[in-house]
Amino acid sequence: MRFSFFLLAFLFFSGISAQEDFLAKQYFADGDFEKAVVFYEKLAKENPRRTDYLQGLIACYQQLERYDDVEAYLTEQLNQRNPHPTLLIEMGYNYSLQDLPDKADEYYDKALRFIEENPNYGYALGYQFQKYTLLDRAIAALEKAMELNPTLDYNYQLARIYGEQGDIERMYNSYLELLMNNKTSKSNILRSIDDFITQDPEDVNNQTLRVLLLQKAQKNPDVLWNELLSWLFVKQKQFSSAFRQEKAIFKRMEGSSTGRLENLGAVALEENENQVAKEIFEYIKDVSTDPIVQLNAELHLIDIVLEEAGKNQLDNIQKQYEALIDQYGYQTQTLQLQVAYSRFLTFKKDDPVPAIELLKNSLELPMNERSKAYIKLALGDILVYDRRFNEALIYFSQIQDKLKNDVMGQDARYKVAETSFYKGDFDWALTQLKVLRGSTSQLIANDAMQLSLLISDNSLEDSTQTALKKYARADFLAYQNKTDDAITALDDILQNHKGEKIEDEALLKQAQLYESKKEYEKAELNYLKIVEFYGNGILADDAYFALGELYRNVLNEKEKAKTYYERIIYDYQDSYYFPQARKNFRLLRGDAIN
Repeated sequence: MRFSFFLLAFLFFSGISAQEDFLAKQYFADGDFEKAVVFYEKLAKENPRRTDYLQGLIACYQQLERYDDVEAYLTEQLNQRNPHPTLLIEMGYNYSLQDLPDKADEYYDKALRFIEENPNYGYALGYQFQKYTLLDRAIAALEKAMELNPTLDYNYQLARIYGEQGDIERMYNSYLELLMNNKTSKSNILRSIDDFITQDPEDVNNQTLRVLLLQKAQKNPDVLWNELLSWLFVKQKQFSSAFRQEKAIFKRMEGSSTGRLENLGAVALEENENQVAKEIFEYIKDVSTDPIVQLNAELHLIDIVLEEAGKNQLDNIQKQYEALIDQYGYQTQTLQLQVAYSRFLTFKKDDPVPAIELLKNSLELPMNERSKAYIKLALGDILVYDRRFNEALIYFSQIQDKLKNDVMGQDARYKVAETSFYKGDFDWALTQLKVLRGSTSQLIANDAMQLSLLISDNSLEDSTQTALKKYARADFLAYQNKTDDAITALDDILQNHKGEKIEDEALLKQAQLYESKKEYEKAELNYLKIVEFYGNGILADDAYFALGELYRNVLNEKEKAKTYYERIIYDYQDSYYFPQARKNFRLLRGDAIN
């Protein structure tokens, strides 16, 4: 009974303490230091060993310019048995705030002398000096500790401080030494260096790193320097240069895989550097001894040709696919070939029937659940193309049931919603989309939100859903790659449903289709109409971002691009596009991007 009483009492007072801790931090964060200091005084008194309460109290006093209270409190702490020497730095900084540099230096010097007694104090003192931007003293503390105890290694901390000082070359050298001596991982070093690198090869920081890496490669021809140079060239979007480094790495690493080359080829493709990507995948095809790697390279090469291929080239491409099928056959290990060929037949050749048969036969192969889902997703897409909506829904639903918490399962659910939308079953589409708003995939969640709003907004305004049905038909034509027909269907909406909520959706969709046809001026005009007439609508951020991308990547009007990215940064901070808009704006402005 007595134990239960003490337990309940302990829990009660712990709860009070936690609440006071929360309020202290909240008031401090809100800038209400008068209220915060009341809680911190109580917390620091009741928990004398909690340094966070000590520092919180000192910070409150200093914000309120109660410097005498800080001095009295720290003097009391320093008179305790075995006080920590970081308190001397706190005292020195308190004098610094009062513009008393000599008194501040006196305490800073006292703190540093503690390292001679115990070098292990070096890290804590260095950290505290760094916290108050006393970088020379932070370096002195760390270097002195390492000098007195060679087993201590604070080079990583020193490198970060050199970066804060702006001594970039010394920082790079420190990081590279750490890496060469296996004192930290390459990923850690690259994350730290990334803060100082831009996409501009002429940037002084980029040039400094490139020169250092080349010098080290000449003195010590280690593959590590090739890897870092490749990383730098990718950051600068110099994929040909990166490819040269990756070839050197592959040749020097006996028995190495082509994984790095494959990754580089994929990145080059994402950046629309098709010529370099072609060279990379041709090289992979020639040097790899793994038939699956060779097959993937062949498929990438066909994809590159398809991007620019006209209808007169499709028969030759079909022969390439058929040759690959003759070579590799129908087997579980070559599902990617079967899917790629089926999609080619459907979306490029407008011939879905043999594609459907091929994929249904593929499902008879022995495979795991994820591989089945991969085939069923592709099969469902092709069935939708062929207007066999109910059959497609069966396959998508099977994936959804088998892989409920997987992104592939969420993708299948979105396809259920999208297919229902195409067939005009808007209520069932909405039911699926509501679930997907919480998807772990931000892209799926965003797409679900957009389609959900499209349906709900245009159902409320028009109970017959006439315009929405027209839009669904246009969207389906776009899905079938019948771009001109889709544009014409959207024109019908824009002419006959002026002023209705569907208008901005039609303008946006049509603009995207114009872009796919490289009719950029027409796309630009549509986007501008959205920001002019629907600037307060839910698609305004889509239009602003699209204009930014159009001016940056196609029309080469960088100042205009910055203007539209800036609108998202200031007016649409909760937008899906906000992170990318901010990054692109900073790139155009010439900032270093983390």
